[in-house]
Amino acid sequence: MNIKERFFSYIKIATTSDEESGLHPSAKWEFDLANKLADELKEIGLDEVELDDKCYIYAHLKATPGYEGRKSIGFISHMDTAPDFNGENVNPQVHENYDGKAIKLGDTDRVLSPDEFSDLLTLKGKTLITTDGTSLLGADDKAGVAEIMTLVEDIITKNIPHCDLWVCFTPDEEIGEGALNFSRDKFKADYAYTVDGDYEGEVAYENFNAGSAEFEVYGKNVHPGEAKNIMINAASIGCEIQNMIPSHCTPEHTEGREGFIHLTDISGTTEYAKLSYIVRDHDADKFTEKNDFLKSIESFMNNKYGEGVVKLKLKDSYRNMYEVVAKDMTPVDVAKKAIEECDLECVSTPIRGGTDGAHISFMGLPCPNLGTGGHAFHGPYEHIALESMEKVVEVLHKIVSIYSEEI
Repeated sequence: MNIKERFFSYIKIATTSDEESGLHPSAKWEFDLANKLADELKEIGLDEVELDDKCYIYAHLKATPGYEGRKSIGFISHMDTAPDFNGENVNPQVHENYDGKAIKLGDTDRVLSPDEFSDLLTLKGKTLITTDGTSLLGADDKAGVAEIMTLVEDIITKNIPHCDLWVCFTPDEEIGEGALNFSRDKFKADYAYTVDGDYEGEVAYENFNAGSAEFEVYGKNVHPGEAKNIMINAASIGCEIQNMIPSHCTPEHTEGREGFIHLTDISGTTEYAKLSYIVRDHDADKFTEKNDFLKSIESFMNNKYGEGVVKLKLKDSYRNMYEVVAKDMTPVDVAKKAIEECDLECVSTPIRGGTDGAHISFMGLPCPNLGTGGHAFHGPYEHIALESMEKVVEVLHKIVSIYSEEI
């Protein structure tokens, strides 16, 4: 099966994760793709394949005789798609020899234009795959899945010498739970990579320190005609809290390594209000400072309106993988060398988000992130070039070769 056929067969299977379910996996239909992949891995000829009850697939390809002493590596991608946009009935559109101009997406009013998505100009002349405007595409991260599957099939069918290889496909990455039930006992690689980025020459090894913050405001509701010096308006206090967040500290005004405090949801009445935030920063000290700032808001508001009127809950989500990777840059150095030997420009920019690799790195397995070739994830403008996916497979082959022959 070629990579295009493989990719199309995966994106046709709906696997949207559900952040509200509380289940593991969060949506049962994630098993539809997982079962298919487990069967394919067995048919390809991997030595050990396991699909567990949490919807994680683990597979092992034993080293070629004579290569057993080399460092082992693993590749990881996630099977779910983001709940941000419709992930059902995906109908991919193929644009052969793409001309670099705007594309009308199916019968919708949506237009994929290089005026908004400048990467399209770099894809001119390639086979561009887009949505029909009614769904996301699923390249995040089924492109990564297809690339890993193509890699291991190539290695087996072409008898390419290799070190020990491990493969894992995870559920629920898009809702921040992709590594929640990941087992190091079942994935015994020395180094690993998530294949879940964008540009095909990307290797990313920095991500946000991340957390969430929730303000609850408890008001006192009385008739407005008799409210003076009695009423405590929770909704109004909620607005006051938000107005205390500096505008320069919000995602719409930050970039690069600049962190932010982002209001994701606000609701309220006179009696009760709730504000939900996510807190992000690449720098651990600055991340702590942002949390301390939110604590100071809680204290200030309670001094103003009375103790217990405002309650703040803080929760850490994940940390910057660079803390771990910096201690052993082997996987980054290998990836950079592989990318350059594949005649690509190596791009290493800090991830303004999270990755399974962050959690996995803190399990003792350094795990930077590689690009898949996709762009504009999580919505109807998602797109990828066939040649980009093929180039990623070439990079993965080169990584395997370096570990097998040099490390």
